[in-house]
Amino acid sequence: MQSNDVIIAGAGIGGLITALSLHQAGVDVQVYEAVDEIRALGVGINLLPHAVRELDALGLLDRLSAEAVASTTLAYFTKLGQLIWSEDRGLAAGYRWPQLSIHRGTLHRILFETAIERIGIDRIHTAHQLASFRQSGGEKGQVIATYHDRRSGRTVEVTGVAMIAADGIHSAARAQCYPDQGPPLWNGALLWRGLAECDPILDGRTMIWAGHPRQKFVGYPIADLPGGRQLFNFIAELRSDDRVLAEKEDWNRPGNLDDFLPQFEPWQFDWLDVPALVRASSGTFLFPMIDRDPVDRWTFGRVTLLGDAAHPMYPIGSNGASQAILDARTLAGCVRSYPGDWETTLRRYDEVRRPATSAIVIANRGQGPELPMTLVEERAPDGFNDINDVITPDEIAQVTDGYRRTAGFALSALADGISLADKPY
Repeated sequence: MQSNDVIIAGAGIGGLITALSLHQAGVDVQVYEAVDEIRALGVGINLLPHAVRELDALGLLDRLSAEAVASTTLAYFTKLGQLIWSEDRGLAAGYRWPQLSIHRGTLHRILFETAIERIGIDRIHTAHQLASFRQSGGEKGQVIATYHDRRSGRTVEVTGVAMIAADGIHSAARAQCYPDQGPPLWNGALLWRGLAECDPILDGRTMIWAGHPRQKFVGYPIADLPGGRQLFNFIAELRSDDRVLAEKEDWNRPGNLDDFLPQFEPWQFDWLDVPALVRASSGTFLFPMIDRDPVDRWTFGRVTLLGDAAHPMYPIGSNGASQAILDARTLAGCVRSYPGDWETTLRRYDEVRRPATSAIVIANRGQGPELPMTLVEERAPDGFNDINDVITPDEIAQVTDGYRRTAGFALSALADGISLADKPY
C-alpha cells in the first residue's frame, strides 16, 4: 500500500525536531519510538545560539526561555580553581539568540507537547522498536520499516516515502547499513552527571569548566528556583581503566560517589566547593565518554541517519543536541529545495551535514575547545601568579575561535539570521 508519510525512527530530541521541521515544511510524518512512555529524563543540556535560532524559527523560543537559564559567560579554571580565561556567550557575546542551559527532560517535554499539538498524538507511536528496513525501487519507491511492537509482541511493517533514522547511538538502521561497525569507541573517560540545588555560583549565569582532560569538573545552572536558589547541573569526569564501569551506555544508569568523589575532595575553591555540591545532589548518573568513527555516507536511497545515529560525538563543547537540531533543520531546507524528490533531498542533506559533523567528531577527540586547559596543566601544574606567563590570549583565541568556526556557531555565521530550513540547497 502506497504511503506519502515520512517515517521517523526515534522520538528523542533529534527525532522530534525532525518531525516538527518536516511538518512545518508541509510533510506528513509518522514517528515511532522504542520506549513505552516518553518521560522527562536526564540532566542538563546546553543549546548553542545556532541551535536556538532554529528553535526560534519553530516558534519555541519563548517556551524554552521560560524554563531555561540564558548563559552569558563561559569560564575556564585550573584544578586549583584559578581562572584561565572567560568569554561572553549568547546575547552577551553579540549573538541574536541566547545560549540556553536547560534540563534535558524539560526540553524533551516541550518538544513532545508541541509535536502532539501540531502533528497529533495519533502520529506518534511508542513501544515500537525498529528492527530493519527495506526499499522498493522505481519512481514511486517506498521504504518498508519493520518494527517490533513491544506491547503486543507482534512484528509490524510500516510504509513511507522515506525514513529518517534518529534512533540513537545504537541505531538499528545504522547497524544495518554498517554491519561491521562494532560497539561504540570509549576514550577512557567516565562521566558522573548530577543535579543539585544551590545558591548561585559566581553570577548565576556562568558555565564553569575546571581541571584538565584527566580530571575535570563542568557545571552550569539550568533553572532559577524560588527564593533565589538555582538548579545546578554538574559533570565530574575522570580517566579510568575500569572497563566494567564503562561497559554500558545508559544515561539513566546510577553512579556511585565512592567511584569518583574522593579524587575531587581537594577541589574546594573560595568560589566553589565541588565535593559539597556533589553531595547536595540526589544522585548521579554514570556514562562513559564514547563516540563512533565518521562514516562515508548516511543516506542509502530513501533512508538516512540523523543525530547520534549519524554522528555520535564526545560531549565536549555543548554540541551533541545542537548538531541534531541543525541536522533536522537542514533536512527541512533540502525538502523545500527538492520537493517530492526524496532521494535527491536525502543525498543533498548528507552532502551538507556529514562533512560538518565529521569535523566536530574529530575536533572533540582532540579536546576541542578544552585544549588550553591541557596546556596550562602541562606548563603550570602547581598553579601560577599570572596566567599570561603560562599561556597567551592569542593561543587561547586560536583554539576557541577555531572551534566555533568548526562547530558552526561563529558570530559571523549567524549574522544573516536565516534559518537553515529556509536556505537553498
